Amino acid sequence: MSADQVVTEPTRGGSIPAPGGGTPPRARRSRPLGRTLAPYLFVLPNMVVFTIFTIIPALWMFYIALFDSRDGQLFEFVGLENFAEISTDDEFLGVLAHTAIFTIGFVVLTIVFSTLFAVLLNDRFRGRTFFRAVLFLPSLLSAVVIGLLWGWMFERSNGLVNVALGNFGIGEIPWLVDENLALGVVIFVGLWMHTGFYTLIVLAGLQGIDPNVYEAAKVDGASATQRFFQITWPLLRPTTLVVLILSTIAGFQSFDFIWTLTGGGPVGATTLIVQYIYEKAFSTPIRYGLGAAGGVVLFFIVFALTMANFAYGRRKDAA
Repeated sequence: MSADQVVTEPTRGGSIPAPGGGTPPRARRSRPLGRTLAPYLFVLPNMVVFTIFTIIPALWMFYIALFDSRDGQLFEFVGLENFAEISTDDEFLGVLAHTAIFTIGFVVLTIVFSTLFAVLLNDRFRGRTFFRAVLFLPSLLSAVVIGLLWGWMFERSNGLVNVALGNFGIGEIPWLVDENLALGVVIFVGLWMHTGFYTLIVLAGLQGIDPNVYEAAKVDGASATQRFFQITWPLLRPTTLVVLILSTIAGFQSFDFIWTLTGGGPVGATTLIVQYIYEKAFSTPIRYGLGAAGGVVLFFIVFALTMANFAYGRRKDAA
């Protein structure tokens, strides 16, 4: 039978093959309206709460920063004078320096220890689940409770730390009243409180790495150190970027546990920018505008650092 005599029979369902052996395009079905709107309806409650308690107060902060209220009641439009005042305020500049030192130390140590603990807890050994739970436990405690707890631990006379050191012949150390030690103690407590949370993030990134890559490296004779720096660390770069951004934001926003631990002392050595904003806005004399101006400065600092981290991460991924 010649090709001209071939008769194409209808396929099952009555559709006739299109020229060239393909099938005719089916009519596109329109999605039901409910299915189209469902994802947005699920997100809507969260967005409403986020808008009411985050976006609107943030916009109101920008507005209040343009006013001054020395008694907390009568507002006077002053434009950018609040920003000019804090830019020449020695107290604010000192607070920024303390915040920068705290945040840098906190972020660097968080990345180091969270990566270290994640690598250790990623191995299989007896009690691994227990140690994971113990490491994460401080993240579940109230920051106020943590500040009170460590304030008692570092108490000069009867604190557990000095009592333990006294058994080794070491005298009393003024952890919380020495300007040179207090900020280091605050960094340590912040690290103790947050490391478990960031360790879980890094651990999730580690478990996403194909084990076959490590097996191949072992076959090639790579040592544990070489496997970490040549495989683990490069493949953890996106996860490390997340930890970097989140810990930076947490560092700049630290306030509650510091307030109950040192109260910002001694002599303002542990006063960070959020406490400065709180004191200007709610302590006598009440100056909401000056506190709001400090909040605006904090917003732009965190926003600029976050964008810089994103840009750096993208450039590294593209390289």
